[in-house]
This record gives sequence, C-alpha cells and structure tokens, in this order.
Amino acid sequence: MSNVHIPGRIRRRTALLGAAALAGSSRLAFGQGSAPAVIAAESARPKADWGAATGDVTADRALVWSRADRTARLLVEWSTDEGMRNPTRLRGPWATEATDFTARLDLTGLPADAEIFYRASFAGPDAGAPLSAPVQGRFRTAPGSRRDVRFLWSGDTAGQGWGINEAWGGMRCYETMRRTGADFFIHCGDTIYADGPIQPEVTLPDGTIWKNLVTPEVTKVAETLGEFRGRHRYNLMDRNVRAFHAEVPQLWMWDDHEVTNNWSDSKLLDQRYAETRVGQLQAMATRAFLDYAPIRAPGADEAERIYRKLAYGPHLDVFALDMRSYRGPNTHNRQEQAGPETAFLGREQIHWLLRGLIESRATWKVIAADMPVGLLVPDGKDAEGRAMFEAIANGDGPALGRELEIAGLLSAIKAAGLRNIVWVTADVHYTAAHRYDPARARQADFLPFWEFVSGPLHAGGFGPNAPDDTFGLEVVWQKAPDGRVNVSPVEGGQFFGEAAIDGRSGALTVMLKDLTNAVLWQRSFEPERG
Repeated sequence: MSNVHIPGRIRRRTALLGAAALAGSSRLAFGQGSAPAVIAAESARPKADWGAATGDVTADRALVWSRADRTARLLVEWSTDEGMRNPTRLRGPWATEATDFTARLDLTGLPADAEIFYRASFAGPDAGAPLSAPVQGRFRTAPGSRRDVRFLWSGDTAGQGWGINEAWGGMRCYETMRRTGADFFIHCGDTIYADGPIQPEVTLPDGTIWKNLVTPEVTKVAETLGEFRGRHRYNLMDRNVRAFHAEVPQLWMWDDHEVTNNWSDSKLLDQRYAETRVGQLQAMATRAFLDYAPIRAPGADEAERIYRKLAYGPHLDVFALDMRSYRGPNTHNRQEQAGPETAFLGREQIHWLLRGLIESRATWKVIAADMPVGLLVPDGKDAEGRAMFEAIANGDGPALGRELEIAGLLSAIKAAGLRNIVWVTADVHYTAAHRYDPARARQADFLPFWEFVSGPLHAGGFGPNAPDDTFGLEVVWQKAPDGRVNVSPVEGGQFFGEAAIDGRSGALTVMLKDLTNAVLWQRSFEPERG
C-alpha cells in the first residue's frame, strides 16, 4: 500500500483571534454601511473568545459554530484562498441568550476536495459598533473522487476531576491530534463530565499537586441549564481544544456523562443532587449539548436526533450512533425475549442503520458507537442483588437482553452480504483492538468484524474490562492501567485512534496512538471485493 496522504505543508496553529487589521474590519464588508470605521470603546465590541468549530463536513457543505459574549449576529467569510481575497460573505443567525449566545451557519455550495479558509465574526445590535475580532479556521471538504483519507476518533474529555492544568500543558492530546493533519475527528461521546466536579488541586500518588483551572459551574454536579452549558464553556478555555476545533472538522456524538454517569430511565441520583428527576437532567443536558455541538440540525420530524451518516468520498461512509436516547432502563440485562427493557439503539435507529449500510456504496462502512459491543460495563446491582449492566454485554452465554437487538442487526448484515464494516468507539478509558469471530461465539449468525477502542482524551484511566463471549470477542491487543482506577493523565494513558484509507487501493490502516503520537498498535486491511 502506498503512503497515506499528508498535507505538503505542516498545518500551523490557527490564530484564533485574527490579526489586528482584521479585528478592525468595518460593517462595510457585509454591506451594512459606508461610514468610516470609528474607534470605539473595547466594551462595545462583541467577543468570541471560545473560538470556532466546523462539523459534519461533506463534499459541498460544512457547519460553522461559534459563540459570542452577548447578543450578536454571526457573520462568516470563506475562501479557497488563504489570503482571503474575494471571499464569499454570509450573514448568519443571531446568537442570543436562548442559545447561550452560540450560533451556527451551514455553508453550502462548497467545492469538493478543497481547502477552505474561513473567518467568523459577530456584529452587535448597536448601529456603528465594531465587529468582534474574527476567529479564523480552515478545513478540507470531502473528496468527490478517490483520494487518501485520514480520520481520528476518541472520547472522554475533562473527566474524573482532571481539568485544565496549564502548567502541564492543558489538554495535550488535542494538540497531538491537531498535528496529524487529519481530515476529521469523531468524538464518540463524553464531551463533558457533567457529574464530575473539578477541584482546584488533586494530589498525585507521588505527592505532587495537579492544579486545575476552575469555574463555578465545574465545582459541582450539573443540574441547571446554566451549569450544563458552563461545562461546555469550560472545555473551550483550553487553548489546545480551541486550536483543534479551528482546524479539524468534527463529528460529535454523546454518551452518559453529558447528563450523568450511566444514565437511563432507571437511574437513581445520589445525594449530591438536589434535582432527583433524571428526565429533568436529560432535558437540560440535551439543550446544552445541542447549543455547543457543531452538529447540523436534523429534520423537523426529530429535532433532537443525534445519530446520522457522514458520507466522506467514495471510500468512506461513517454511521454515528446514539446509544443513549432510545435505550430501555439499565437492568440485569438477561431477558430471554426482546421488549421495551431490552431496547438499546431502538427500532427506528436499527432500521436506519441497516438501510444505510445496505445502500452504501463506499468501500468502508465505519460504525461509530458510544460503547463497545462485547465488554462488560457494570452498573451496580438491582433490588434482587443481580448485577446490572450499562452497555450491551451481560456475561458469557447466548444472546440475552440488549444483546438480542445487536444479534438481530449482525444477522441482518450477514444476510445482506455486507462486508468491510468496522466499529470504532471509546467509553472504557483505555485502548484496544477487538475481533469478533463467529467461530468463537455463542451467538454465531454473523460475519467476522473488528472493533477499535480508544480513549480517554483527557480523563482518568481505567480498565481493562472483562470480555463477553456471546459474539466471540477476541482481545487482539490492549493497553490499560491493569485494574487501577482513575489513573491521572500524567502517566500518559490518554489515547486516540487514527484510520487512514489509501485512495488508490482502498486499503484501511488502523493505528492506536497515545498523547505523544506514538503508534502503539497498527494493522492494515485490504477491502473485500465482490
């Protein structure tokens, strides 16, 4: 296989606040007046200190997200010229208190396989007031023809009390990923840790002190809309996160910690919560997530839908799942018949996924999941003393509980003769390569497939989790802290995955990496033809 494409120039860190000349741009640039620019008090100028991000980038579209500090209108300029000569100028929506002053604009009609440079600014409601300093960024649209493609995935940001430690370099894994020059990044969930307070100091095992930046919203569990939004704003205080967002398009998903640990309808909140209704937390968390995620708005038929497909050229379709919104309650998970308690993805999402896989003409179909298929993720015990489970797996044996839904999906994939399907995920706070083999399985009606696990981005290390033999899980390789819990980022256990597809042959190379960009495990796969 030939070397995978790497941009000829090394991507440099985007200047997030722009040049002074650009900061002084008048409203004339957007056709809002012809008066000479007036030097105004800095307090009159909106601020966009939280940066900008792009999401759900296709061959001709890209979603641009940003945030202001007050009511202001989002303005976006884009060009294929790095000098921004003759840019296309677009007027976006108002950022208001209703969205915590966030705004997004869907750029359409973009050229395929092109480097796009953009500037996002905000205009306040007062006539003649200066624009915010522009936030600059860049991204590459998906190819219309065969070319090398490189994408990343991981999850778990600012968890278990490990926040922004500027003396350590902040959330360093984000800067490592930025330097790869990847086409896009899949965040597999736990974009925040709403249930994990961050304290100013944490004493490490060697006696040294880890010092976190803190804000009022992160010092307690999130219960109000403002506290959930504050969690998202906190992550954007990190310079590595902002620089990464400005240069690497994202495909955001969610998992449990956007709401609270292991949440489902059966969740009983602990004594830290004054709010005892998990549904109320979910409502506030959903609003905050949709305010801050660079996600293209779904159809009006389901305004809060998170699962979606990203088509990225002839070689790649990504199916991003939602393993939270449609699940039944967490239980002992060993029901013999499918029913409301065994739902995990839910009927509609299963049908959407299977239909999309059947219709896909891409060489590789990547299923991005919140959680692994075959690892045990415990969730305490029920009233009868039986072990409860948070994910799909429930212990060795034939398919039971939530496994029934997955067994049906895998069987349907086999019946349709679908191949070149790979799963990627995070959640368990270590990295691993899994192969699911029907010859080893108790539920054997499926084709072999691989699953790659990588995380956390910036959180405590855990694991490894015990495997379940229902679908013949073979742990081919893993790196975990050997059963220790909440191991600090200082020990280096922060991981992400990188996948590279060769444009000519279609071969897929998967690399599991750490925060130094070291390749810990690697394997290449030729696509099956026919």
